Amino acid sequence: MEDAMVLLQTGKRLTTAAFRRQSISWSEDSFSLSNFPISSDISTLTAPPSPPRNLTESESVTQLLAHIKLLLRRRTAALAALDAGLYSEAIRHFTKILEGRRGAPQGFLAECYMHRAYAYKASGRIAESIADCNKTLALEPACIQALDTRASLLETIRCLPDCLHDLEHLKLLYNSILRDRKLPGPAWKRHKVRYREIPGKLCALTTKIQELKKRVASGETRNVDYYALIGLRRGCSRSELERAHLLLSLRHKPDKSISFVERCEFANDTDLESVKDRAKMSALLLYRLLQKGYSNVMSTIMDEEAAEKQRKKAAAAALQAAIQTQQTTQNAIKESNPSAVEISGPNRINSSENKVASASSGSNTASVFQGVFCRDLAAVGNLLSQAGFNRPLAVKFEALSC
Repeated sequence: MEDAMVLLQTGKRLTTAAFRRQSISWSEDSFSLSNFPISSDISTLTAPPSPPRNLTESESVTQLLAHIKLLLRRRTAALAALDAGLYSEAIRHFTKILEGRRGAPQGFLAECYMHRAYAYKASGRIAESIADCNKTLALEPACIQALDTRASLLETIRCLPDCLHDLEHLKLLYNSILRDRKLPGPAWKRHKVRYREIPGKLCALTTKIQELKKRVASGETRNVDYYALIGLRRGCSRSELERAHLLLSLRHKPDKSISFVERCEFANDTDLESVKDRAKMSALLLYRLLQKGYSNVMSTIMDEEAAEKQRKKAAAAALQAAIQTQQTTQNAIKESNPSAVEISGPNRINSSENKVASASSGSNTASVFQGVFCRDLAAVGNLLSQAGFNRPLAVKFEALSC
């Protein structure tokens, strides 16, 4: 019921604008049999289309209610996916709501941006989560969840000055709540924090602000984790960095930061300019942070590439020096001990002569047995065993007669 009240707060103005709309964007709940001609006459189906007619008030209200029903159903599916841990599915459903052709009320879109920021944060896409927090704060500057989430994201990447700025803003908001004794916004608006929890949160926030100020004073502001901001791993290549930077630059360009305002339905048109100013300023800060991160990571990659080239060059030089040292050592050994070379020559000659002599004696022994005709098989077996055949022949007959 509360969501229906949020969506119907600009229903009267949307109904009036529907009469002036020339083209109608039908939703999936707007189709009925009355919208299509049912006839067997082909000439009726092939007739030229008639010019668009103005809708009656009842038809406009019906389409508006169908659109509200579609938005609520998509938001329910997105929240269910977010609770189930299906962050990509939740992002897809929220994106359909936020980038639809028809507008939606300001508060409803701010809540959807906040939930999509949660999904981006859970999936590790810090830049997109910060951008959605910026849009939420542009639509609702007093959103406690958006300030808290953006401060935690900035602390995650160790961007302490900006984190400290958001925490100071959140502290002022808590003080104003305690002063006014009510949460910001209308009474029916839902918050994730209760009024009785504000004093405890304010004490914890004050302690955290003091700790961050000490860290900033100690010089911890230069250790920003730009890899986490861009969404890259340490040791990434230059092509990966350029691709990620191009996508983020196109998505978070300051000129496109106010395009989402065109799909918002404001209860008061005087808030439009202030929303655009806040959106442009926050988008510009994020864009500058991304550009600074790109420069920092690119310089790190260039230093790593130069160090790798230097290491390879040093390894090649060390290998060449080792080869030259080995050659010098061998030459020095040859020059200092030439007698070893002279003695080794005759030794090799004598050993070769011995091998030749043994080979010739073996051939002579083999020639002894060539051409011998022997009648005694036992003598033949002995001769074969002497020649190297260790298998004696079985003798069945003592002599063989011719």
